[in-house]
Amino acid sequence: MLMAAVNMDESVADGVLAGFQDFMESFAAVTSRARQRFCARDWPGMQEDARERLDLYPAAVDRIVATVRQGHRGSPSPSGWAQAKRIYRDTTAAMKNGELARSFFNSVSRRIFAVVGQNPTLEFTRDQTDPRRGSLCTSEISMHVATPEDPLAVLALLERHEIAPYESRSTQAHRVEQAIGAALHRSLGHARIDQIQALTPVFYRGQGAFIVARILAGERWIPLVLALRHGADGVVVDAVLTDEDAVSVLFSFTRSYFHAAIDDYPGTIGFLQSLMPRKKTAELYMALGHHRHGKTALFRDLTAHLAGSTDQFVFAPGRRGMVMLVFTLPSYDLVFKVIRDHFQPPKTTDRNHVIENYRLVFQHDRAGRLIDAQEFAQLEFNRERFAPELLDALLNQAAETVHTLGDQVVFTHLYTERRVTPLDVYIEQADFYAASQAVLDYGHAIKDLAASGIFPGDIFLKNFGVTRHGRVVFYDYDELCLLNDCRFRAMPEPETPEQELSAEPWFAVADNDIFPAELSTFLGLYGRLREVFLSAHGDLFDAAYWQKIQEHHRAGELIDIIPYGETERLHRA
Repeated sequence: MLMAAVNMDESVADGVLAGFQDFMESFAAVTSRARQRFCARDWPGMQEDARERLDLYPAAVDRIVATVRQGHRGSPSPSGWAQAKRIYRDTTAAMKNGELARSFFNSVSRRIFAVVGQNPTLEFTRDQTDPRRGSLCTSEISMHVATPEDPLAVLALLERHEIAPYESRSTQAHRVEQAIGAALHRSLGHARIDQIQALTPVFYRGQGAFIVARILAGERWIPLVLALRHGADGVVVDAVLTDEDAVSVLFSFTRSYFHAAIDDYPGTIGFLQSLMPRKKTAELYMALGHHRHGKTALFRDLTAHLAGSTDQFVFAPGRRGMVMLVFTLPSYDLVFKVIRDHFQPPKTTDRNHVIENYRLVFQHDRAGRLIDAQEFAQLEFNRERFAPELLDALLNQAAETVHTLGDQVVFTHLYTERRVTPLDVYIEQADFYAASQAVLDYGHAIKDLAASGIFPGDIFLKNFGVTRHGRVVFYDYDELCLLNDCRFRAMPEPETPEQELSAEPWFAVADNDIFPAELSTFLGLYGRLREVFLSAHGDLFDAAYWQKIQEHHRAGELIDIIPYGETERLHRA
C-alpha cells in the first residue's frame, strides 16, 4: 500500500511537470512565429499570436487540474500532495527554468485546494536556491570586441542579428556608431568601446524588433538597445537607446509583452537587470510573457517587504473613485484595487463589466498608456497592517470580496497596479513647466489610446497618472471600451429657442453616443494650462478626429505606437 501511494505521488509530480513542459513548448512555438511575422510585416498576425499566447497558461493549468481530479476521483489528499511537491522540488531543482516550473505547480495546487494566503506544505512559497540565479546567461550572449585598429563591433552585432536584409548594413552600422559615440561622450567624456555583449534572441513587439545589448566602456557597462523597423528598402535601425530610463520605458509595465525565443530565463533576467537595476524581477518576467510567474515573484517581493516594514495600508493618494476602493502601502510602489459591492449613480456598470474591462486591457495592446493590472485571488494580510479607516471601508463597502478571519484580512479578489501620481495631484504640486508638459502628454495619452483602438470613457484628470519617467498613463478601466463600439457625433444645432435653452438633450441619444465637443467640460483644466492643452489637442473635441481614427481601424490599418522618443531616433535623409 505504501509503494502504491509513493507511485501515485510520483505520477502526480510527473504529470504536473509534463503539463508545464507542454506549456513551455506551446509558448515557444507561438513565440517563434514573431520573426516570420516581422519579416512579412504581418502585424495582425503578430497581434493574434500575442492573444493566443496569453491563453496558453490557464488552458494548461485547466488540463492538469482535470487530470489530477480524475485520477483521484476528486481531489488528492493534502499529505499525498505534499509528497508530490517534494518529488517535484527535487526533479526541478537543477532545471534551467525551474522557478517557472515551480510556479506552474503552485497554480495547479491553488486551484485544487483553494488555497487562501500561502500554504508552504502544498505550494512553493519562496525561491529555490538556484546557483544559476543572477548569472549572465553566457550561452545566450554574443560577444563583439572593438579595438582602435578594428572598430567593427557594431557591424558584427548587426550581422549576428540579421533577421531580414538591412537597408545598407554598413550605413546602418555607421549611424549606430555615431549615435553610440555621441552618447558615450555625453555620459563618460569619451567614446571608447571595449566590448559589446548582446543577447542572442531578438525581442519582437508590435511593428518593432529590438537587439538588446550592453557596452563595456572602460570600467562601466552602458545599456545598448537597437530598435529595428522596416524602411523603404529593408530593415533599418530606427533608434539607439543608451540610457537606463529609455530602456526602462521600453520594458515598461504599460507595454505589451515581448516575443523573444529565450532558452535561459533566469540568466536573461540577470542580463536585463544589469541594464535596468531598478526593475523588479517580477516586472521583467512579465515583460517576457511569463505573466503568472511574474505574479508569483511580485507577491514574494511584497511578502518580504511586509516582513521588513511596519507602515500600514492606507487609502491611495488622490480622489476616491465610485467603483474601486484603492489603497497602498506608503513604503511600497503598488496600489491595491478592490471592486465595491455597489456603485452610486451616475455609474450604471456592474462588477462583471468591470472585470471584463480589466481582461480587455490584459489582452489588448497597452500602447505604453495602460497600466498592466495583476489579478489576485485568496490573498490575506495581517489585520494590524490596515489603518482603521481603510479597514472599515473595505469591510463595509466591499464585503463581497473582503472579510476577516481571526487576525487576517482575506481578499477573495483584488487587482494590483504600479503606483503612479494621479495627474490632478501632480499638476497641483508641479511648477508651470512640469505641469504643462504633463498636460501635453495627457493629450498624447488619449490619442495613443485611440490609435490602439481604445476609448477611455472617463477622461477626468484623476483617472490618469504620471510615472517616474514623466509619462502620463491611464489606470481607471470601468468606463473603458473599444473605440469602434462608440458612435462619435457632432452636437446638433438647436432649431428653436426652446431647444437652445433646454437643460436636457432635445435629441435622441444612444448609450454608445459620444459627443467630443462636450468632453472639454470634463477636463478640469483652467487658465494657462487649459490654453496649453487646447492649443495642442483641440482636435480631440471634434467628432471628425475620432471618426477618422475609426476609419483607419475599420480598414484594418494598425497604428503603431513607437516606444521611444524622437531624440533617440536616427533621422535619415
